Amino acid sequence: MSKSKKNEFRPNEYVVYPAHGVGQIISIEEQEIAGIELELFVISFEKDKMTLRVPTHKATEIGMRSLSSPDVVSKAMTTLTGKAKVKRAMWSRRAQEYEQKINSGDLIAIAEVVRDLHRTDDQREQSYSERQLYEAALERLTREVAAVAGGDEVAAAKQVGDVLMARAAAAA
Repeated sequence: MSKSKKNEFRPNEYVVYPAHGVGQIISIEEQEIAGIELELFVISFEKDKMTLRVPTHKATEIGMRSLSSPDVVSKAMTTLTGKAKVKRAMWSRRAQEYEQKINSGDLIAIAEVVRDLHRTDDQREQSYSERQLYEAALERLTREVAAVAGGDEVAAAKQVGDVLMARAAAAA
């Protein structure tokens, strides 16, 4: 493994871990696990009160990545304005697909889930599982938009909400 690949991420940098969203690398530490010396990224997910240790040599392989560029964020916002694409598959199959998109860590895929599951007040009520998936996707999207913009989650939530409301108004 080349040194340049290994040190792609640095302490204090924000990263996206596919299954958990945006976290901050707080340090890189050496640890002996099962008799093997490993170098680990220590990633803190402040909102979830969780710390994750990821072997540095596995980070990119498991999909850990840097924050999206502002360009990708604007593409995600454009995705939100699109028409919802709801397949005629059974809910369990669609829920599985939504879950995979959320856990992919791909901002555009997460935006698609938010777009597809967003409901306005005059639309039918969401089921509990739909609401759970929607809120998980919305939270991931908002956190990354906030991290890219400099950390204001309230402003990011308003920005995403405004885009969704504008879409709903245009559809009406």
